[in-house]
Amino acid sequence: MATISTADFKNGMGLKINGKYYTIVEFQHVKPGKGGAFVRYKIRDLKSGRVIDQTCNAGTKFENVQLITKEMQYLYNDGDSFYFMDNETYEQIPVSADFIGDSVKWFKENDNCQLLYADTELLGVQPPMFIEVEITETDPGFKGDTVQGGTKPATIETGAVIQVPMYLNQGEVIKVDTRDGKFVSRV
Repeated sequence: MATISTADFKNGMGLKINGKYYTIVEFQHVKPGKGGAFVRYKIRDLKSGRVIDQTCNAGTKFENVQLITKEMQYLYNDGDSFYFMDNETYEQIPVSADFIGDSVKWFKENDNCQLLYADTELLGVQPPMFIEVEITETDPGFKGDTVQGGTKPATIETGAVIQVPMYLNQGEVIKVDTRDGKFVSRV
């Protein structure tokens, strides 16, 4: 495993500290008038997403990790595992539903997703930023509902429930932002 010094820090670089994988969010070299130089840095835990503030002496060594993002196609799920196919090698990779967590509600079959690897260990699965889905269930919209700009709950084909404008009806295809689960537009 390659080691790097604080002088080699770059935003987005991967680090392995005490067996956990992190990415550098931001860093700052500080040279006070009295005492030795030090480095203030923020790192994001790649499994939990938590951001941690740290300080260390200038020149401290860290274990460098190569972060690789692979684009893979989501094929199907069998209840406990979600299957992704590498678009280059056509190899199928099963990922447990527990590992994916809450973002399972944004996976639609045949969509391309981002899988994040640190060396060879899978760290995370990201759904596409925007998905186009059909509304499978919602209350009917009535003429004049667009005046106040209100919203109503709607169930989409992936099973997620989101807020949509009043004028949308069952069977319409919409674009949804998976980062915050908000309606973007009608397709």
